[in-house]
Amino acid sequence: MQRNESDQLRRRSIDTIRALAMDAVQQANAGHPGTAMALAPLAYTIFTRELSFNPEAPAWPDRDRFVLSAGHACILQYALLHLTGYDLSLDDLRQFRQWGSRTPGHPERGHTPGVEVTTGPLGQGVGNAVGMAIAERFLAERYNRPGHRVVDHRTFAICSDGDLMEGVSQEAASIAGHFGLSKLTVCYDENHITIDGSTAISFDGEDHLARFAAYGWHVQRVEDSEDTAALEAALDAARAEGERPSFIAVRSHIAYPAPNATDTAKAHGAPLGEQEVRLTKEAMGMDPDRAFDVADEVYEHMRLAGERGAGAQAEWEERARRWREELPDLAADWERAWSGRLADGWREALPSFQAGDGLATRAAGAKAMAAFSEHAPTMIGGAADLVESTKTVFEGAGQFSRVHAGRNVPFGIREHAMGAIVNGAAAHGGIVKPYGSTFLIFSDYMRPSIRLSALMGLPVVWVFTHDSVGLGEDGPTHQPIEQCSSLRAIPGLWLIRPGDANETAAAWEAALARADGPVALALSRQSVPTLDREGEGLGAAGELHRGGYVLWDSAGSMSGGGESNGSDGAERSEAELILIATGSELAPTLQAGRRLAAEGRSVRVVSMPCVELFEAQDAAYRDAVIPPDAPARLAVEAGASMSWWRWVGDRGDVVGIDRFGASAPGKRVLAELGLDADSIADRAAALLERIYADAEAAADA
Repeated sequence: MQRNESDQLRRRSIDTIRALAMDAVQQANAGHPGTAMALAPLAYTIFTRELSFNPEAPAWPDRDRFVLSAGHACILQYALLHLTGYDLSLDDLRQFRQWGSRTPGHPERGHTPGVEVTTGPLGQGVGNAVGMAIAERFLAERYNRPGHRVVDHRTFAICSDGDLMEGVSQEAASIAGHFGLSKLTVCYDENHITIDGSTAISFDGEDHLARFAAYGWHVQRVEDSEDTAALEAALDAARAEGERPSFIAVRSHIAYPAPNATDTAKAHGAPLGEQEVRLTKEAMGMDPDRAFDVADEVYEHMRLAGERGAGAQAEWEERARRWREELPDLAADWERAWSGRLADGWREALPSFQAGDGLATRAAGAKAMAAFSEHAPTMIGGAADLVESTKTVFEGAGQFSRVHAGRNVPFGIREHAMGAIVNGAAAHGGIVKPYGSTFLIFSDYMRPSIRLSALMGLPVVWVFTHDSVGLGEDGPTHQPIEQCSSLRAIPGLWLIRPGDANETAAAWEAALARADGPVALALSRQSVPTLDREGEGLGAAGELHRGGYVLWDSAGSMSGGGESNGSDGAERSEAELILIATGSELAPTLQAGRRLAAEGRSVRVVSMPCVELFEAQDAAYRDAVIPPDAPARLAVEAGASMSWWRWVGDRGDVVGIDRFGASAPGKRVLAELGLDADSIADRAAALLERIYADAEAAADA
């Protein structure tokens, strides 16, 4: 009798999840009810039996992580969060997909309590889950000691057909198997339905279990998603697996038990309709006239999971207390990491570079990383098989592998997954400033992850090298043209393209200091001059924190390197010509400005390594650096011109590249495309002549 009562309560709880999914989508007249209904037994089993979590402390460090990679089924997650006791009310469910609600159309990190990552673009959540499992492995190895386990949790993810079709999930699964991330369990909702219809038209030609087994995963299949005993057994087996990540394929039926919508493509992305909702509730033995109806015994049953999690957290707190008492230095390191801080002294450790021989900004970046390395002990990351080229490695910090959780993660040639994994590591917590690196041209492969890092406000660093046609002989397939402008279009992302070694150190300082979002560094392959800022009276590289600053003015006044006439930090100029440059084009632009000044022109050269930071300055500062009444303004960058027209105005000009590059030595390519000092000076002189001619014509008229 007791078993029957338990079975009935479990079934009523699962059906309540389904009813909430139907009701919310129906009221919003938008959403994806079918997948949520099909997954209700699996999600119920994970939340009530597998996950260790405390709704009263959603950020408890040693909680289990749950990622709904199939983010279109978010109403499933919202229903579970509500029922298990998170701060998410029935009214929040009633506001599903409405303006300002806490239940948006896909899960959003920081918007809904209990949501770990923003999912929606399919496959990204799988990569995020891999990143979380990597973070757990790294932190466990760093902080656990014999008799003390302060890091010991698991990561669970639910994915869909669409997730598995996207290449990012395949890359992520490959690296997870290679690393043997045994605390990762991914459950696959095998419902055989996509938006276009049955998966028979596009996805039934492969053996998913064989694919994941080939990646090095432990694989299982549950033939009936309604069989909660089979689900429990599969999840138990996954937990017992100590060498490999686990993949569980669960055969489900979309929109079950709707009498007419089950196994239909329409049930994927549209409300079932009032009549079908009514019929489904009747089939489940629920009152069809009641919406958002939850029985008291369902609440009591579902919230037991949160209560168990609160107990688990209390036990962990006691273990952590003993650990802190025995290992206070390690505990202090832990506290810094979980607060997102670097160890004191990191700014002072950053290098400064003497003027003289040229140095590629990627090489300067390597020196900066070596300098702050010991101050960022939980900073992990790596390159997409390009460490020798991007020079992003922590020497002596070990390599992440199946047997050792070193700081240097060999992502292999997997840019898509690298981005998602880095995001997952950041979202996990305790990993301060995870990073990924590759050539700037391949940022296109990572764009969904970069965009999501900005959307989530994750404090990650993207390091892109080979940032212009100056890389030379590899030619147009590897020479970035539109990438800087494209990245600048992402809200919340800072793109910093430093002009010399000292600006590179300042760029790393800005990246490490930012706490509310990602920073992308664009660094050169070729050497660039290290400017003699003190000896030649140039603006200080530290002014990079303003995004743009006066590098040199023929009148002798500049921000950070000369006299200032106001609190805005920049001298207003009488210069007739303003030259604005970034990255490796800064030195030739300065050279061009000096040539023009020697010819009797009044010239100001502005370094603008970060447009986003410059835009964030007040208008007084911006106008002092680039006076709006100076009509002759020329911007210079070895890339698409579209980023710069705002700053030069409709009478100004841009020396950019609005075509693809060419295969030749880098200096030759730059010269042919008009980016050497003489070409820049000629272009600026022509601009001045045009502006003066226009002024004379206007005066004559």
